[in-house]
Amino acid sequence: MTDNIRTGALYLLLGEALLAIMGALIKHLSDDLSTEQIVFFRNIAGLLVLAPLLLRTGLSELKTQVWHWHLMRGLVGVTAMYCYFWALAHMPLTEAFLVKLSAPLFMPLLALWWLKEPAGKYSWLALVIGFAGVAFILQPGGHGAVTTAVFIGLLGAFLAALAKVTIRRMSATESSQRIVFYFGVIAALVSAPGAVMTWQPVPLTSWLWIAALGVVATLGQLALTKAYRIAPTGKVGVYVYSAVIYGALMGWWFWDEVPGWTTAAGAALIIAAGIINLRGGKRSKA
Repeated sequence: MTDNIRTGALYLLLGEALLAIMGALIKHLSDDLSTEQIVFFRNIAGLLVLAPLLLRTGLSELKTQVWHWHLMRGLVGVTAMYCYFWALAHMPLTEAFLVKLSAPLFMPLLALWWLKEPAGKYSWLALVIGFAGVAFILQPGGHGAVTTAVFIGLLGAFLAALAKVTIRRMSATESSQRIVFYFGVIAALVSAPGAVMTWQPVPLTSWLWIAALGVVATLGQLALTKAYRIAPTGKVGVYVYSAVIYGALMGWWFWDEVPGWTTAAGAALIIAAGIINLRGGKRSKA
């Protein structure tokens, strides 16, 4: 079990790094395209990136007996995507990442309620410390009120947590490629009407960024799906807090957002949470 937790954590760290790059690309594209267009292009580009993998494994890889779970994961996931992409367009990059990081707080609760999957005392402690780190970063620079962007971001975080627990529910029979493929198909179909209604001309240079968006988003989603298939949700969910570090670095590099001492202190709490979670996995095995 400890090896699975460690491997799952590594996949999750990789996935979050790729999705952080995706967030920066979305924020950049939001200057020229509507949120509905970006959601649609992200899913279409992701399907194109996934196609070579499916050709290698064969169409038999797409056979499934759990259409209802794929449909639920797709609808919940695309709604979370709309919320997150909208927040990215209307908030500073680092703040949008931090709001998204509230998702792990919901995951052990959802996993316990739905999957009857106990997280263990070390995971609960790690989650509390990790979320305290996020709150510590947000509070000093907060606006004193829950803005529309923050509310939509938090709604997206809850839905993202539900989508990830759904992946865990399907992990016994469904491969990572199959889960990602059906999500892409459902999300593309659902987002197409909105993209048509809010269509804006796409600058020539944006197509390159759209292609890059599809690559990093698909690879990141594959990594996260792998993480939640091989390790319990409550055990590895804390590692999504690594996104705050990626977000701070990219915010500083591309948007001149200089993290303050509160960000450093919050990051320290987040890293401590990850260490506690790993130590807890070792002790529970012993």
